[in-house]
Amino acid sequence: MQGNMQKQGLLIPDLLEHAAQYHGSTEIVSRLVEGGIHRYTYADALLRSKKLANALARLGVQSGDRVGTLAWNTFRHFELYYAVSGAGAITHTINPRLFPEQITYIVNHAQDSYLFVDLTFFPIIEKLHNHWPCLKGVVVLTDQDNMPETNLTNVMCYEDLISDESDVFEWPEFEDEQAATLCYTSGTTGNPKGVLYSHRSTILHALGSAQREGLDIDSESTVLPVVPMFHVCAWGVPYAAPMTGAKIVFPGAGMDGASLTELIQTEKADLLLGVPTVWLGLLNYLDQQSQVLESVERVVIGGSAAPVSMIQAFDEKHDAFVIHAWGMTEMSPLGTVCAPTRALKDLPKTERYALQSKQGRPVFGVQLKIIDDEGKECQRDGVEFGRLLVKGPWIAGQYYLEDSSALEIGGWFDTGDVATIDPQGYMQIVDRKKDVIKSGGEWISSIELENVAVGHPSVQEACVIGVLHPKWDERPLLLLVLAEGKSCDDSELLEFMSGKVAKWSLPDAILVVDTLPHTATGKLMKKDLREEYKNFLIDMGE
Repeated sequence: MQGNMQKQGLLIPDLLEHAAQYHGSTEIVSRLVEGGIHRYTYADALLRSKKLANALARLGVQSGDRVGTLAWNTFRHFELYYAVSGAGAITHTINPRLFPEQITYIVNHAQDSYLFVDLTFFPIIEKLHNHWPCLKGVVVLTDQDNMPETNLTNVMCYEDLISDESDVFEWPEFEDEQAATLCYTSGTTGNPKGVLYSHRSTILHALGSAQREGLDIDSESTVLPVVPMFHVCAWGVPYAAPMTGAKIVFPGAGMDGASLTELIQTEKADLLLGVPTVWLGLLNYLDQQSQVLESVERVVIGGSAAPVSMIQAFDEKHDAFVIHAWGMTEMSPLGTVCAPTRALKDLPKTERYALQSKQGRPVFGVQLKIIDDEGKECQRDGVEFGRLLVKGPWIAGQYYLEDSSALEIGGWFDTGDVATIDPQGYMQIVDRKKDVIKSGGEWISSIELENVAVGHPSVQEACVIGVLHPKWDERPLLLLVLAEGKSCDDSELLEFMSGKVAKWSLPDAILVVDTLPHTATGKLMKKDLREEYKNFLIDMGE
């Protein structure tokens, strides 16, 4: 026997309709690419999104068509999120930090009909447009006064495009399993892969992320998503914020410490979201200026592991609680959150920081487990390592335009991470499966060593890779980028790290470098480094 409830679909435009009706005066603030600050309300955003939906129909965009964006976090990009998906087409966010070859591949693979681009990224269009036979036109996200000069044909101005359109638009009704948004992985090994989110999965993800043990977003929140809208939908904030009526502060292209500090202080942001490299720049700027973040209550850190030193700095200098979160493109992306529970906040600081450095527990809707190489589930004792598998209603079942399933037997997705889970359910990423160091039959976590190393005041960034060793198969090599004007010898750093990790896992060698290579999403590119330094210890005669 089935229930007797209405079969109301979960559709993305309903989020903005709800926000406009019940939180219509709540602001959306943006730092413009052209310069200056723009502010309007959810009510304004709904009307402009409907004008854009009408403009898309005039351009001939139909249900299922892909519409690409290369854009920063601004109010215009926000409007695209709702107008494109709400009209039944697919919002395809493209990471402009990818290599040109990857961008070319992605646009052609997705068969984007139109591209909406910020001024910053228009040179990419001019360089690559001849490689995109599918493209019908380009819309520059600006007004007429700031339009770039170009010889390209069918280049339109966003504000001109929507100016004469009606703000009356009836969102079409369709099944909530219909595709809504397309995001591609960074493709560090092979071509990027597309992950196609549905309206239903997006709404469920927003519900999961907004809950108390998720990101805890509500109508009193002022959210500043520094994580880009071109990277996994800014971790779902553009959907969770209107769902709950939260104020949004979009940083545009201004992700440096000075620009972020100005927005945080002026708009009184209390919830920040971004990757560790962004927060390192912010913390350094605040230290230099002797400023304190008075309004900030919580800082969500994801993308890569948050070092304990960063957790401590936000807590002790700015009274802000770091929420460690983890996920991936295939997960929409939120999987686990180290939320500030009463039990966690009551711990002594040293114990609390150690627990906060874990990636946290799954939000409702996500299941996870770890298995060994034979497929047997590992113990949840916080010690035994295993391959991390996940499942849930906002986790990919297959990749875009690929016939084969992305799932393991039993419907689990293999994340490619190696992790532990403790008795309380807190998950900790030990390493990527390809990055873990196997030394004499023991596993060494490169992430753990990196997090300890960056706690030294002279270290700006650290990278640990496994290199060949004649006796132990692999041993860790530590590559360092030092903070400006700082120095640190090997013995000093090893002494600093001693006692914080097992003695046998300490690096065999330390090498100071000028820079470290990163992917388009800010993660360390260890594959090339392993190849470059694989014989480092052997050549040294170790």
